[in-house]
Amino acid sequence: MGNRLSKIATRTGDNGTTGLGDGSRTGKDSLRVHAMGDVDELNSHVGLLLCEDLPPALREELVSIQHDLFDLGGELCIPGYTMITESHVARLDALLEKYNADLPPLKDFILPAGSRGAAQAHVCRTVARRAERAIVTLGNAETIHDKPRQYMNRLSDLMFVLSRVLNRYAGGSDVLWEKDRKRDV
Repeated sequence: MGNRLSKIATRTGDNGTTGLGDGSRTGKDSLRVHAMGDVDELNSHVGLLLCEDLPPALREELVSIQHDLFDLGGELCIPGYTMITESHVARLDALLEKYNADLPPLKDFILPAGSRGAAQAHVCRTVARRAERAIVTLGNAETIHDKPRQYMNRLSDLMFVLSRVLNRYAGGSDVLWEKDRKRDV
């Protein structure tokens, strides 16, 4: 890998194509590249979330998730290759259980707001949902493994739960949607 990244501007993509991990080329507007881009964007947003004040254990878990997302992008980059497994999905299930255990049950919808960390977790959630949709669309057009889709589904759920955890960590609580709130119209 050392020499592969020594030249960033190769100009090979000037014609609107990009290289995949198996050496083939595809259009930069292909379904596969869209899915890879959404996963990459999500990883960047998780990186931004890591700039916030976080519980140390959560920080380490998010760093592991960043590595998973890089692997997931690699799996998408190499048609037919598998990097995300059931153990990755199970780890997210365990994190969901861990962080959801102490939260009060939701009786109302919540707004993507509160502390900056919670709001950034909501951004991660929405980008994860978009990445999931892109992976589903890719899977409808090409054969891909189920685990990346399942991983992204769990991750978006986890980001929702983490937004609630981070609001409490910052000394606040959920910001509830007020159905009957008077609005200026």
